[in-house]
Amino acid sequence: MPDLTMTDKAFCVVGGGVMGQTICRSLVGGGLAAAGAIAVCEVAAPRREALERELGVAATGDAVAAADGAPVVVLAVKPQDFPAVGGALQGLILPEQLVVSIMAGVTMRTLRERLGHRAVVRAMPNTPAQIGQGLTAWTPSPEVTEAQRELVGRMLDTLGRAILVPDERHIDMATAVSGSGPGFVFLFLESLIDGAVQIGMRRETATELVYQTALGSAAFAQESGLHPAVLRDMVTSPGGTTSEGLRAMEEKGVRAGTMEAIIAAYRRTRELGEA
Repeated sequence: MPDLTMTDKAFCVVGGGVMGQTICRSLVGGGLAAAGAIAVCEVAAPRREALERELGVAATGDAVAAADGAPVVVLAVKPQDFPAVGGALQGLILPEQLVVSIMAGVTMRTLRERLGHRAVVRAMPNTPAQIGQGLTAWTPSPEVTEAQRELVGRMLDTLGRAILVPDERHIDMATAVSGSGPGFVFLFLESLIDGAVQIGMRRETATELVYQTALGSAAFAQESGLHPAVLRDMVTSPGGTTSEGLRAMEEKGVRAGTMEAIIAAYRRTRELGEA
C-alpha cells in the first residue's frame, strides 16, 4: 500500500460540510495525510475560508482541480447535489484513482455511470465519527484493488469502527440502522430527560443520569454478549418499577414505533437510490 503521508495530494474531499470536515480531521489525526495534502472542494466561499483557516487543508470551489492527482476522491455531498458533481467529474477520474462515496442511497451503478469510473466504494459513516466513535459500514466494487481496500479500511477506522459488508444492499440497511440511528437514539435520550424533568428532577441532573445510563447500558450489552431481552429481564422485577415503566412503553407503542422508524428510513434510502 502506498505511503500517502509523503505525497503532495493524498486525498480529495468533495463537500466541506460536517462529515467532510470530520473526514479531513480524522485523516490528519490518524496520521494518514498531512493537512496540506488534502484538497477540499466546497462551493460556499465562507466555508472554504474556514476550512483553510481551521484545518489547514487546500480548499477550492472547483471539483475537477481538487480531484486532479488525488489517489482517493471522497464524495461527501448531499445526494441531491451529486448530479452536478458527477457531471463535472465525468470521464476525468483516472483508472488508478479510487472514489469513496458517503452519499446516502446513491448506488454503485449510478456512481459508475455518472462518473465514468469503475473503482468505487460505498460507505455510510454516522455522526459520532465527529468524536472518533463512529460506525462506518462499507463495501467495494470488484475493481477496487487489495491495496485500495486496505487503505479504505484504515481511512474509515480513523472515524471509529469500520465494518466491511458483503454488498450495497447492506449499505442501505446500515444507512437506516447506524446512519439514521443516532437521530433515533437522541430522541430517546431526549424523552428520558423530559420524563425525569416531568417528575421534578432538575434538567442538568436528569441529563447526567440519562447519558451515563445509556453509556453504561450499551457497554454492558457489548461486553456481556447477552441478548437485550435477557439483560432487560435482569433489571425487571415482578411488579416492580421497571416492569411498570416497560408496560407503559409497550402501551404507547415504543417498540413498534422504533421498528417502523428503521423500516421507514430504509425505504427512504432505497427511494433516494432510485431518484
